[in-house]
Amino acid sequence: MSQRTLTIAMNGVTGRMGTNQHFIRSILAIMKQGGVNCSDGTKVQVKPILIGRSESKLRHLAEVVAPSVIGTKVDFSTDVDGTIASKGVDIVFDASGTLQRASVIAKAVEHGKAIYCEKPIATGAAEANRLADLVESSGVKNGVVQDKLWLPGIRKLRMLREQGFFGEIKSVRAEFGYWVFTGHDADQPAQRPSWNYRREDGGGLMIDMFCHWEYLIGDLFGKVDRVLAHAAIDIPERIDESGRPYPCTADDSAYAIFVLKNGISCQFNGSWVTRVRRDDLLTVQVDGTHGSAVSGLRECWVQSLGSTPKPVWNPDIAQPIAFFDSWQKLPNATEYDNAFKIQWELFLRHVVGDGDFRWSLRSGAAGVELAEAGEVSARERRWVDMK
Repeated sequence: MSQRTLTIAMNGVTGRMGTNQHFIRSILAIMKQGGVNCSDGTKVQVKPILIGRSESKLRHLAEVVAPSVIGTKVDFSTDVDGTIASKGVDIVFDASGTLQRASVIAKAVEHGKAIYCEKPIATGAAEANRLADLVESSGVKNGVVQDKLWLPGIRKLRMLREQGFFGEIKSVRAEFGYWVFTGHDADQPAQRPSWNYRREDGGGLMIDMFCHWEYLIGDLFGKVDRVLAHAAIDIPERIDESGRPYPCTADDSAYAIFVLKNGISCQFNGSWVTRVRRDDLLTVQVDGTHGSAVSGLRECWVQSLGSTPKPVWNPDIAQPIAFFDSWQKLPNATEYDNAFKIQWELFLRHVVGDGDFRWSLRSGAAGVELAEAGEVSARERRWVDMK
């Protein structure tokens, strides 16, 4: 069996998502399993180089965390530009702040490196499409993280759709979010970074989550035709990582109706100012003529037409129907790997010429376009048509 090693310069891995989902649960997990198998029998190994500004954080990941998972240290450097320019680097990965992403992508293109990055790729559609033009004109292989597509619950929804379980899909309703503590109480520190709530730093729930909704809706249900949205700053002040109060300038709740070109209506509610009383932090309900399903991040419950109860409106008596009892939980028909890791493996295969990768920067730009349309809709209080 032939082998090939891809060296990955990983920027922004000291953040929560970069550390947990990309470094530990994807790259270190791939190293631990012995690489990625390609269709021609080639085994792709990976060699990460962690890059960023904080030497202490990088050193901890490289010399403490990595050995705890794979039994050996990995390389790190605070010379971001020099590492990206190195001839030995094959892929540049970026999970830093959105406002810094353009410069990392440009440096990767300048040195002919494949680029894989988190979303959103920019805060505006024009900049996002400029970056997509840049990578396409240069010919470098590129991709954007669209992890929700490989969540077990979403995969179960896709399976049901492909099997025709829903009949004709009529509507989709999604509820996302949870209470993010403000930090005013020292015993309840905030569980999200402060930049998420500052527009000037690229924060905001709409720019963050509408990029997810675009590819999720597009993959499962169809292309968005028009959007009607509302966003709000529900909590005006939070406490930052240094214990100082700061004004919130980015929306922490965003609600939208997406009407698809095929006529399906999708209602997506998102909030970091809500308390969860549902099955998961994200639930997606799909209603069709033959059946319905409710998916969480991992589980999925179904109700067929034949098992649908027949309620009658009567508020003068206690509800006689236990509605949850008529839903059936789908079994796990396969072993579900980490969603981020699955997409990483697809991208690594793509880089060595094994398969296409349709989750490109251009697809990432489509997510930013939807977020921008949502912002216009919220600001001007009207429907906004998509391309």
